[in-house]
Amino acid sequence: MATSVEDCRQIVELVQKTGLKYMMAETVVYAREYLFVEEMYKKGELGKIQYIQASHQQDMDGWPNYWPGLPPMHYATHCVGPCLALTKAEAEYVSCFGSGTIRPELIPKYNSPFAVETCHIKFKNSDISARIIRSLFDTARQYRESIDVYGTKKSFEWPLIEGEEPVLHTAKKPEPEIPQKVKVPDYCQPVARADPQLHHQGRLRRRDNAHLSFVQGGGHGGSHPHLVHEFVSALCDGRIRTPNAVQSANWTCVGICAHESALKGGRDRAAAKVHTGRRVMGASR
Repeated sequence: MATSVEDCRQIVELVQKTGLKYMMAETVVYAREYLFVEEMYKKGELGKIQYIQASHQQDMDGWPNYWPGLPPMHYATHCVGPCLALTKAEAEYVSCFGSGTIRPELIPKYNSPFAVETCHIKFKNSDISARIIRSLFDTARQYRESIDVYGTKKSFEWPLIEGEEPVLHTAKKPEPEIPQKVKVPDYCQPVARADPQLHHQGRLRRRDNAHLSFVQGGGHGGSHPHLVHEFVSALCDGRIRTPNAVQSANWTCVGICAHESALKGGRDRAAAKVHTGRRVMGASR
């Protein structure tokens, strides 16, 4: 959404003032794995949610020159968004630690030394907290955006490796039967029926383009058709879409405040709070 709490505040205020519609194009909350676990949650199959964790790890060497050295949590909505969207929660405050050190030549641009940043999020008016992990440089890991959700009845764990199936854990079964790999359905079928060439052509373009940004993020879990459909249909219907300006500000400011916390050795920092839908605040705790 923005790179500062103040800019997030201004966007929310402008939306309120002008009546214009805003939607942040957050891909993971429309990815097939997220839609699968969201569907299970809405049906009550997970039971009471006890804990959520998410990660976004990526090698961004070779990306445009504004990326090198970026603090990991300044690009955190791919793992913050699904944590907060699932239960429609608002982040109240965060505590974050930095770990490791990136190459010396990457540090000066943003004055951030951390290779990895790990953050705990306290949900407002909830007994749930979430943990998110971010890395961008000098940390060996295949590209991964993920969310793991732990409930009283069932728990969902995102695939560790691209192309594998997620694991569903079911409570009260004999120990060897608790985990089970599950196949996530293709939620893009309605879009594919409307335009059978859409996904096929998109995949060809991603394979033919060798840039890392296409290899890593070209598909985003099949989310792109859902994002476009949600934005256009919401405009036509006059609905408030997800994530709207208030949600987007809260999700974005989690990362901004988390990095500030890491720079202070883990001191907790209030995430952007939304008051009466008009004002976004980021006050120190």
